[in-house]
Amino acid sequence: MDDFVRNKLTEWDLSDFIDRFEDEGIDKESLYYLDDQEIKNLITKTGPRVKFKEKLQRLKEEQSSNQEAADVPVPSQHEQQADSAQVLPSTSATGKRKLDFQGESSKWQQPKKRQRDTISQSYTESIILSDVKNIMGCVLARLHSQDNTKLNAFLKNKICDLEQDKRELIGVFGKTGAGKSSLINAIIGQKDLLPSGSVSACTSVMIQVEANMRNSKYEADIEFITTEEWKDELWSMYQFLGDKAHPDEDDGDDDDNDDDDDDDYRDIAEKLSALYDEWKNKSPEILVDNKYFREIPEFLQSRKKTLTCESAKELSAKLVKYTRSEFSDRQGKEVPRCYWPLVKCVTVKVPNNDLLQHVTLVDLPGNGDRNKSRDKMWKGIVGDCSTVWIVTEINRAAAEKEPWEILKSASSLMGNGGKCQQIHFICTKSDLIEDPDDHSTADIHARIFQRNMEVKEVVRKEFHKLNKVKKHFQDDCLEVFTVSSKEFLKGKRLNPEDTEIPKLQDFLQDLNDCHSETLNYVSGAFGILSLMHGASRREVAGKKPEVCTDLEKNMRRELIRVRKPMAEAYDMFEKCLKEGVQTSRTSCDKTLKSMLQPRGKKGGAFHKTLKSIVENGGVYKPKKGKQINFNMKLASYLMNSIDEEFRNTFPNEEKWGSFNGVITKFSLDTERLIQENQSLKLQLTFLSTEEENIKTKLKEIIWVNKKAIYNSLTETIEEKMLPCYKKAAAFSGDQTLKYMRDTIAEHVRVSKNTMFEEAKAVMLNQLNVLKEKILKTLQETMKESIELSLKTDDNSIPDVPEELEKVKKYYDELKRSSKELDIAFR
Repeated sequence: MDDFVRNKLTEWDLSDFIDRFEDEGIDKESLYYLDDQEIKNLITKTGPRVKFKEKLQRLKEEQSSNQEAADVPVPSQHEQQADSAQVLPSTSATGKRKLDFQGESSKWQQPKKRQRDTISQSYTESIILSDVKNIMGCVLARLHSQDNTKLNAFLKNKICDLEQDKRELIGVFGKTGAGKSSLINAIIGQKDLLPSGSVSACTSVMIQVEANMRNSKYEADIEFITTEEWKDELWSMYQFLGDKAHPDEDDGDDDDNDDDDDDDYRDIAEKLSALYDEWKNKSPEILVDNKYFREIPEFLQSRKKTLTCESAKELSAKLVKYTRSEFSDRQGKEVPRCYWPLVKCVTVKVPNNDLLQHVTLVDLPGNGDRNKSRDKMWKGIVGDCSTVWIVTEINRAAAEKEPWEILKSASSLMGNGGKCQQIHFICTKSDLIEDPDDHSTADIHARIFQRNMEVKEVVRKEFHKLNKVKKHFQDDCLEVFTVSSKEFLKGKRLNPEDTEIPKLQDFLQDLNDCHSETLNYVSGAFGILSLMHGASRREVAGKKPEVCTDLEKNMRRELIRVRKPMAEAYDMFEKCLKEGVQTSRTSCDKTLKSMLQPRGKKGGAFHKTLKSIVENGGVYKPKKGKQINFNMKLASYLMNSIDEEFRNTFPNEEKWGSFNGVITKFSLDTERLIQENQSLKLQLTFLSTEEENIKTKLKEIIWVNKKAIYNSLTETIEEKMLPCYKKAAAFSGDQTLKYMRDTIAEHVRVSKNTMFEEAKAVMLNQLNVLKEKILKTLQETMKESIELSLKTDDNSIPDVPEELEKVKKYYDELKRSSKELDIAFR
């Protein structure tokens, strides 16, 4: 705690809380970033807390005014650790920020005019959001003190619904050594955050990087798999090791799959060696003893472990044993135990980083995971990513198999089964050329530029060959970047712009600038306060019945307009799926042969693969290479039959399509009614904001259900195949491979007349449920809003003229800024 905070508390007549603030380490900088919950924890009594929040708000406003006069950004950490990089605004017209690593003196450079405007806007939005949340918190408290009438309860629910925590997710894929960690570090301006270099990455651990909005510390939340999941994984690994020691009778055949077996064995050995000093002569029952996990009681207690540090470098050092492995085998050496095999996900939180304010970067394994809970999380995050970065080294950008396999295997999860709109193919180490010492600086620049342009063209051509991938995305979804994190950090040969890191920073800043959290919250608050103020004006009752009649008429008209295209989409899917069912049945023998007798995999080699497939519900995830998914193969003709129609119906660009498109156009014509009925302007303003809010919620409902609908085809096939997988997995001894093959083939032949039809029925039912849910939610929500705003008199609702006036000014300011931003981005 510093003198500034102590003096302010004394000045505000809140000196009783000095010790509390000192215990929590609240200094001048962190004072500005206190959120509502943290203030509540510091000051538990309502009276002093309300007083503190009002004083703090005024202090922020004064500081903002001083800031604009001084032309420097505040609040920010003017002196940082030598290992941290600085975030500097850019000179671009769209107000994007760039990061500066020059000199590491941690001094802010003097920003230019447009830079100051952007920082001022960002800081102003933060103040506005905080102030409006404080206002609505006080309004909510006043409502709680009143009688709980129907309108009162309605308003309280609406205030609580204002809170949102929506973030844009960017999935980052790439093989070990491709430069993912260095890329992320450079982009967000924290060169020591994620370990890179000599430490080998563990591809099982997902790492999410986002802003720390609570304090100025570097934090990491570590989420573990459960103890039961680790027991199951140990059992599965020891089953594989047993098969390795006692091969199938067919192992005498030409074995084309030994490399896969060796990779899987090394993967298992690496996991067990990381956790245990000795495991080769111990049973799984012994290895789950609690004594092995004394250093991580959180794992045994099924709770998160949180690391808190003062610097990125300190946090990175602590994180290594939860995310990486520095060795393959202990061999009696004194090395620290690593816990990454038990980690499900790590969320790293970076303070004072504008680029991560509304964006989360997720470093993802390329092939999912054998652990079911990790794989479920992986699929969920991949489906949630609005943008995907495929990272590979530039010298093998087109030839390297792994990045292209990642793209092909995950395209359905990202596209029709997700929300991805953009694919960025990022070629790293773009500064590397042959014989650089034999050429002048200008010649080096020219050679690098020419090579980078050629690589971009090659990557684009390679992408356009992937017809099965392209059908999930718009034609212009791909953008290729050639980057050099090393040159961006050190700048010895290339200008920062030539490294193309600033382009990716600009992209992140655009996502932040377009994020509408503040506007959505303030718009909703403006509507609620308008309704409360309008409820106290009894003289406007005369025109209410007439306006209600107009609104109800408009409602009936709009619901018909919403229903029609959704019904047409249902009919089209039914037609497509009918053809898909027929093709799936007639192609069953061909599909079974490709599944059970794949080319190039004979005898014992395929025995081990098939054993892994049936033990894991029809899916085999090798350490390297392409995953095998029997369920997707069986569902492939169904999926192909609807893919094009699905993308047209549920495009990831949310303003279009049979569902999102009609929601976007939905309107009760409140703007016209406001012009014609000024005496009811407040109530109709509420209905206008409520209309926008319900559209936003419905689009979220559509997106969530869209994923479930698309994935239902494969999930139904998996459910129908599960009994035969379990039966096949139980075989052992002689002829195991034959018995497994025969069991699967017989099950498919018997089930093919019903299995594909059931998958079709499930998808169509989910589609119909979504249609009815949209119509019901629209009708019930707007009907309730109309009735409570125009048909209900409740004099107990507190009047809020001052609050309304203040929030309206904020609302008008944000709308004006939003329009200016739209113009800038066109």
